[in-house]
Amino acid sequence: MIKRLILNDKFILVLILLNSILLFVSGYETQKANGYYITIVDNLITLIFMAEVIIKVREFGFNNYIKSFWNKLDFILVGLSTPALLTFVFHLQMDDFSFLLIFRIMRIFKTFRFIKFIPNVEHLFSGIQRALKASVFVFVGFAIYIFIIGILSFYLFHESGGHYYKNPATSLYSTFKIFTVEGWFEIPEEITTHYSTTKAFMTYLYFIFVVITGGIFGLSLVNSIFVDSMVSDNNDDLEAKIDNLEIKINKVLEQLSEQNSNNDADTKEACDL
Repeated sequence: MIKRLILNDKFILVLILLNSILLFVSGYETQKANGYYITIVDNLITLIFMAEVIIKVREFGFNNYIKSFWNKLDFILVGLSTPALLTFVFHLQMDDFSFLLIFRIMRIFKTFRFIKFIPNVEHLFSGIQRALKASVFVFVGFAIYIFIIGILSFYLFHESGGHYYKNPATSLYSTFKIFTVEGWFEIPEEITTHYSTTKAFMTYLYFIFVVITGGIFGLSLVNSIFVDSMVSDNNDDLEAKIDNLEIKINKVLEQLSEQNSNNDADTKEACDL
């Protein structure tokens, strides 16, 4: 009975939703007793997830179990949640073991298990994987362009760019921010505060060039290639169906043509007789 319940996907989905609610509620200031009860329920859910993994491994064998992508994901997420369970069971104090705080945060990853219950999620993941493969060189090229513009902007504005260009790292971040067309006008306004009219005008032209090439054309190109690759599977299926339909139509037309030729020959022979 317990085994059947733990292996029931609907039961696991309810636990995932409950765990998500608990994580949300525990973020608020609650009474110490309430927080303790929430922690108990959270760790009980972790134990059930661990039991699910153990039962599945015993049922299918570890090699067969780990072949599934979703089982791999479950195994990793349970592993990430285990340290939080251990800190609770052994009453480890976070003040003395502050580095273990990150383990308690890991329990949030249990919520990712909800992904496997999304309808047609396999198709979505396959589309993303296909799009990443098709877009990898575009991403690399775009990253190189960000690097070039970021380093160039650093050497141009590190003396007058304030915190936006104080070092190469912040310069790269500011460049990426401009490429997203988010606050791009604020940066040149701050830089050109003490510039002469001519120097300010040239600076504005520089940032207009950066926004157009990186923010408008660059991101649009990356987005279009990525989206096109994601839906290309549907297009390929549609094209294949159209090709098959065209072949069938051609065969029917050939048969009709042969039939008409035979009828004409019969008619001519009958007339000759």
